[in-house]
Amino acid sequence: MSTLTLGRTAEPAPRFFDLLAAEWIKLTSLRSTYWVLALASLVAIGVNLNAVHTDLTYIDHPPTPMPGGHAFRYDPLHHGLNSIASDLMSIAAGSLGAITVFGEYTTGMIRTTFAAVPDRRGVIGAKVLLIGAVTGLAGLVVSFASFLATNAMLSSRHLGLSLGDDGCLRAVLGYAAIVPTCALIGMALGALLRHATASIVSMVLLLFVLPLMFGGDRYPWLKRIGDHLPSRTVARLTLNPHSFTTMGANPPSVLDAWITMGVWAAVAAAVAVVVVRRRDV
Repeated sequence: MSTLTLGRTAEPAPRFFDLLAAEWIKLTSLRSTYWVLALASLVAIGVNLNAVHTDLTYIDHPPTPMPGGHAFRYDPLHHGLNSIASDLMSIAAGSLGAITVFGEYTTGMIRTTFAAVPDRRGVIGAKVLLIGAVTGLAGLVVSFASFLATNAMLSSRHLGLSLGDDGCLRAVLGYAAIVPTCALIGMALGALLRHATASIVSMVLLLFVLPLMFGGDRYPWLKRIGDHLPSRTVARLTLNPHSFTTMGANPPSVLDAWITMGVWAAVAAAVAVVVVRRRDV
């Protein structure tokens, strides 16, 4: 009598596309996450439109220059790509990035995730790619919509710019790039701290408080540190080359600002991957 030995077929390891699909389901299953980003995007566009619409009065009736002062010159880039809207999007994206990490630790879902997929690096890599893509798309929508709409408003005053004008495309892309960068920073903070309040407060300190501490031209080394913080890089990239506005003495170059933003994004993604991979759940 012969004996048949039945071997159990090993299930194939999940592909990276499968991990992306799983992370997409997690993201879209919580309405609060994408509604926050969508609402922040609409508000940011509204802030930029309102800023330019409010300025139309001053454009039609420019103030009389002081003796020895410059004549009134309106800067469509400075007002159309408003720093307030950029800060709003940065906080919303950073919060979304942090929630995707510490939210799973808070609910215990992370144990289920790693039980199903032991490849932690693949899981967090899928999170990084998905959140970066979603927030990057939101940043592009806000940036292009704000630029095109505000300059359409200004065209009736013969002040509108186009993407082909000097510094405009760079400004629009830089304005958009800060959004996924802050989302990845938020993911890194969420992985390190694993606490909602601590992650959000740390994000606010990094984006808004530290630039105030590393400003001014009195101590050049302090200013160099401040110029390499995330919020300062986007300020450099959106700076109109024909504006009276400056970033003080020895400002960073455009290339330096792009490299700095890329380094922030790359380091934040690497920190999130390494921390989640090595720390216990």
